[in-house]
Amino acid sequence: MNKNVDKFCKGLQELGIDYTQDNIEKFLKYYDILIEKNKVMNLTAITEFDDVVSKHFLDSLSIVKVMDLSNIENLIDVGTGAGFPGIPIKIMFPDIKVTLLDSLNKRIKFLGEVAEELKLNRIDMYHGRAEELGRNVEHREKYDLCVSRAVANLSSLSEYCLPFVKVDGRFVSYKSGDCDKEIEESGNAINKLSGNIEKVEKFNLPDSDISRSFVSIVKVKKISDSYPRKSGIPLKKPL
Repeated sequence: MNKNVDKFCKGLQELGIDYTQDNIEKFLKYYDILIEKNKVMNLTAITEFDDVVSKHFLDSLSIVKVMDLSNIENLIDVGTGAGFPGIPIKIMFPDIKVTLLDSLNKRIKFLGEVAEELKLNRIDMYHGRAEELGRNVEHREKYDLCVSRAVANLSSLSEYCLPFVKVDGRFVSYKSGDCDKEIEESGNAINKLSGNIEKVEKFNLPDSDISRSFVSIVKVKKISDSYPRKSGIPLKKPL
C-alpha cells in the first residue's frame, strides 16, 4: 500500500506540532500493526491509510487546540480501544507518562505489543472498568489530564473520567461537532462530579469536512466518595 505522508505532515503543521522523521516512522509502524491485528480482531472500521491519518492520528492530536500538553506530566486515556488518543499523544509528546485503560483484555494485549514495537517508555496499560479503577487510591485524583474518545454520553463519561483527575486538572472529551444538547444536559452531572465546563472548541479535522468538538472540563474540588457508582450504573442511569 502506498503511504503518502504529505497529508499527515501538513496536518501536523496546521496543528502547530513539531515532528521528526522518527515520529513519522513510529506512526507508520503503528498503522502497520493496527491493520495486521485488525484482520483477527475488531479494532477499527477505518483502515485506509489517509483515513486513519485524518480520523485517528490527527484527530487524536487535535487536543492541542484546547490543551498545552507541554505542561502535562501524566494523563489517562479512558476507553482507549485501539489506543486513540493515548498512543498518538505519547508518540508526539514522549515526556508525558501515559496510562491506557480499556475493559477488553485483548485490546490491552494489543496495546502492549504496540508499545514494545514502538519502544515507548513510561506507558502503562490496565484491563478493567473505569468505575473500579477510579476508586483505586493509586489512580483516584492522580492525573493532570484525562482524555476519552469513547462514545458514551457526556454525563456518563464525566462519571467515568473525573474521578481520575487532580483538583485543577482537566478532563477533555472528544465529541462530534453537533453536541450542544448533550453538553447542556450534562451540566448537572458535571457539577455533582466537582467539574466545571471550561470551554468547548469546535473545528474541522485538518484537510477534512469532519466536524469535531472538544469539551474541556476543569476539576474544581475533590470529588465525593459517592462517585463513581458501581459498574454499569453510570451508563444505565446517568446523573
